Amino acid sequence: MPPYIIINCAMSADGKIALPSRKQIRISNEEDLKRVHELRNECDAVLVGIGTVLSDDPKLTVKEKYVPNPKQPIRIVLDSKGRIPEDSLVLSPESPTIIAVSEECTNQIQGAETIICGKKKINLSQLCEILDEKGVKTLLVEGGEKVIWSFLKNRLADELNIFVGSMVIGGISSPTPVGGKGALKEEDILPLTLKKVEKLGDGVLLQYGVKR
Repeated sequence: MPPYIIINCAMSADGKIALPSRKQIRISNEEDLKRVHELRNECDAVLVGIGTVLSDDPKLTVKEKYVPNPKQPIRIVLDSKGRIPEDSLVLSPESPTIIAVSEECTNQIQGAETIICGKKKINLSQLCEILDEKGVKTLLVEGGEKVIWSFLKNRLADELNIFVGSMVIGGISSPTPVGGKGALKEEDILPLTLKKVEKLGDGVLLQYGVKR
């Protein structure tokens, strides 16, 4: 059985996740941050793409501020060419880290387990099979936008959680939660099922089901 995959992200009221310059800003409020850390704590692994690591340098751990005695998830980075810097916070010793690379990667990555899955790009289906063999039953995908689109277009996700912050960013070039090429035809649009709407402080959490 492939892992149960949850995509989680935050966006402004106008659907943006960063400034037009792509500089990241905080959109989640304290209530949502608590929810995110509780969600990380409940999942076996948390995944991001190399773009997120290079731009944000996240640690991807659970903070004791939000969860006492946390159970740290495995951290996974999609990095087909092995570009991850040696001093990245995601390589810190608090939790194991897996770097998923393609066959074209020739770099030796210290402080993490390297998994080859895919010739030029990461084969997500193959990666999910490997993670299942490693005992990962719940996988949390936190970005970036191309990674989220890849999981959605390949029908690998089961759930999509979007926190909508009470702010407007604007900008035609401002990134949105889901990037990539998008649906090129109307029949390629991915339908969702609204499961839950919850007010979190001054924001709103939208929880959708995704058909595989």
